[in-house]
Amino acid sequence: MKKLFLLDGMALIYRAYFALNKSPRLTASGLNTGAVMGFANTLLDVLKNQQPSHIAVVFDTSAPTNRHIEFEAYKANREKMPEDLAAAIPYVFQLIEGFNIPIITKDGFEADDIIGTLAKKGEQAGFTVYCMTPDKDFAQLVSENIFIYKPARMGNGAEILGVPEILAKWEINEVTQVIDILGLWGDAVDNIPGIPGIGEKTAKKLMQEYHSVENLIANAEQLKGKQRENVINFAEQGLISKKLATIILDVPVAFEEEKLRLEEPNRELLEPLFATLEFRTLSKRVFSDNAASEQATSYQPQMDLFSSAAQTATYSNAPSAIAKEDEADKGPLNTLENTKHTYHLVDNEEAQVALAKTLSQQASICFDTETTGLDANSAEIVGFSFSFEAGKAYYIPTPADRKEAVVILSRFKEVFENESIEKVGQNIKYDILLLARYDIQVKGLLFDTMLAHYLIDPDTRHGMDLLAENYLNYKPVSITELIGAKGKKQGNMRDVPLEEVKEYAAEDADITWQLKEVFQPLLAETATLALANTVEFPLVYVLAEIERNGVKIDVDTLVEFSKELEISVRALEQNIYTKAGVTFNIASPKQLGEVLFDKLQLDPKAKKTKTGQYKTGEDVLLALAYKSDIVADILEFRQLQKLKSTYVDALPELINPETGLIHTSYNQAVAATGRLSSTNPNLQNIPIRTEKGREVRKAFIPRAADHVILSADYSQIELRLIAELSKDKHMMEAFIAGHDIHRATAAKVYGISLEEVTSDQRRNAKAVNFGIIYGQSAFGLSQNLGIPRKEAADIINQYFEQYPGIKTYMSSVIEVAKEKGYVETILKRRRYLRDINSGNMTVRGFAERNAINAPIQGSAADLIKIAMLGIQQDIKDQGLHGKMIMQVHDELVFDVPQGEVAAFRALITDRMTNAIQTAVPLEIEIGEGKNWLEAH
Repeated sequence: MKKLFLLDGMALIYRAYFALNKSPRLTASGLNTGAVMGFANTLLDVLKNQQPSHIAVVFDTSAPTNRHIEFEAYKANREKMPEDLAAAIPYVFQLIEGFNIPIITKDGFEADDIIGTLAKKGEQAGFTVYCMTPDKDFAQLVSENIFIYKPARMGNGAEILGVPEILAKWEINEVTQVIDILGLWGDAVDNIPGIPGIGEKTAKKLMQEYHSVENLIANAEQLKGKQRENVINFAEQGLISKKLATIILDVPVAFEEEKLRLEEPNRELLEPLFATLEFRTLSKRVFSDNAASEQATSYQPQMDLFSSAAQTATYSNAPSAIAKEDEADKGPLNTLENTKHTYHLVDNEEAQVALAKTLSQQASICFDTETTGLDANSAEIVGFSFSFEAGKAYYIPTPADRKEAVVILSRFKEVFENESIEKVGQNIKYDILLLARYDIQVKGLLFDTMLAHYLIDPDTRHGMDLLAENYLNYKPVSITELIGAKGKKQGNMRDVPLEEVKEYAAEDADITWQLKEVFQPLLAETATLALANTVEFPLVYVLAEIERNGVKIDVDTLVEFSKELEISVRALEQNIYTKAGVTFNIASPKQLGEVLFDKLQLDPKAKKTKTGQYKTGEDVLLALAYKSDIVADILEFRQLQKLKSTYVDALPELINPETGLIHTSYNQAVAATGRLSSTNPNLQNIPIRTEKGREVRKAFIPRAADHVILSADYSQIELRLIAELSKDKHMMEAFIAGHDIHRATAAKVYGISLEEVTSDQRRNAKAVNFGIIYGQSAFGLSQNLGIPRKEAADIINQYFEQYPGIKTYMSSVIEVAKEKGYVETILKRRRYLRDINSGNMTVRGFAERNAINAPIQGSAADLIKIAMLGIQQDIKDQGLHGKMIMQVHDELVFDVPQGEVAAFRALITDRMTNAIQTAVPLEIEIGEGKNWLEAH
């Protein structure tokens, strides 16, 4: 069978680039190779699964086409190619040449036209032709022997579209009507205008009735209202758009069958290319010495281009991490099937007692639990595993009966609670919380591989499977292989045969142990080992304790508040309908956009999304608020709806039925700055800027009548830290003297005394103080304060004149980042900045702002973590009954008996103000109340 694949080169490269760019793959020299790797994987996928007899990759050239000449605005809105993508494209060309695949271009014609011409010629020559592209325009080419081959995306396989699929997808009777729909609809990406007011849905409907653009225009009088007016007024534009969307089928390009024939890859060209790109696994896959075994696997994509695996594939820009990953990248991924291992099933009392004795003699052990769910506060244990030597592990199953499970766990209680044995785990907090529900208090030093990697390379992902692939060249058994994919049909670990569970569970402990052996020296190399051992690892115990403590919620308060919000929302809804003069779905961006921009004409230059509907995000609405009070109502409507659904109605649903409390989960390895985050619920995002939002805090109450809520918050911590880091004399003096820093700044900037500062001047100074941390420009300040840009620029210039140390600090930290590729906090927490030397001013500017801000935010994160460690130790040492129940940004919240308030105030003040020794005094504010709102 003659089977021709024509690849739309640039479309596939862009697709690969953006699919992988959130977690870019970088070489040691800083080259982003994601687009090359993605394109290579797509190519290998096609070669293996489709086995074409003939193939070519087609590209545009920089020469103008007839479309550009006839319609000057064609593709005028295209954004400039990202700098790192432009740098990678020559390597894609080398890759294609290395596979001996012809590259076809023709000045004056686009790749679409070349592919269209070759596809038709190929069909005439007896080929089955596949146009490989994500571009919807190619649908017009499909025929009995020409198909669209859409690459795999988001875990779904590749899609092949023939005539029936195109007719169904586009709701048409003839394939050529695709062109008519495109002509009416237009294309924002290519700047093809179409006819205003006609989107995809309307275009399809009109084609069902009128069959072509020309016939629609001829019968425009039959249309109604604005649609009739637009079709008549923009008829010529619609015809031009149809012509622009039509793929040319007579490009002067020869169809040379022999030159298109698929050949063997050129090893002499590809091997040095793979070495340059650090594609060692890929090289092994393409050029295996064992041709027989490789026949089945050489073109098996290690990660499908648009699958979830591809999107999570990351390569750190931390130099040491890259080196380790490269050392591990020694060929196809190893698995349980081809790796020597000894995993023991320990399922009787005698063997369990013997294992516990052996474990008690180790200095360090790795353990992992298998459970029935992801919530440590409700899941049941299915079994647990240990490892303390690479390739060896032990699995102990536990029955569903809780009493029997407790008996088995009790045989290992002394091991878990032995403080002299280091405990190793991946996300070990989960296991600690789970075992606490079975009366086991894990003790001893901790080593968490997830947190270790977070410190080594904070901007990438830290899941065990991914770490195993990157650092051990090993692919663990997936949980979905045992219990199925997430969803209603997903099974339970108790349903899986014991032998399979044993292999899976023991492997987890074994691989985690091996990752620990890799990460421990890496922590030393990146100077983060001390941070791990003194802050992040011990903090696991503290966070587990806070999560276990939980928070009491007054459900009645939330129920009443929900009713109030419902009344407010309905009233706003009616106001909006009255002002709009029409009833519509306010929550629908499409309908809202039509009301604001078509009916009310609030912005004649309103921007649209790629799907053709108006943008109605918060930023858009805020910019329009001054034009009509309906916009203010819409913004408030959204805020109250979100408040009601996300917090007021949702919080009661999260109460644990066993404890009657809410137990959030704190995440140490999410925010690259070092800040903690929380989920289920996200306590960090409970609104505090609006009066209604703050009301939610009223529902957070003490767990007993004789208890109170204490809230301790750092005062202006980021400003104090920038003063500390910059050593600016004037700012340090202001803090040491105890002055209001914003009033002191205003006095400096405006050249007046503290007493003369007005409220507006203080407000301006406050905006500058906080804006400087985030790299705010004069334009941003002018927008923020509603003052002329020149006045804003003068304020910033005067600010730096009065605080020259801050200006020096900002410049020096950027220079250090450019030299080292990272910045550090006071405790040496690193933030890597891969774009700090970018030639793209916008990209570089973002990295420079991060360079300034990361040491400040990161030091604030370090500070409160150390305070938490000290406070929890004091609570334990003093035998206090009060509990630390929440951490929210720079605030700690406590549930305290009335009789312990004085003791808590003293220890909180001491630990928070002395967490890190600084020349600039650290101050806190402690509030007390019968609920969180009163205390804060």
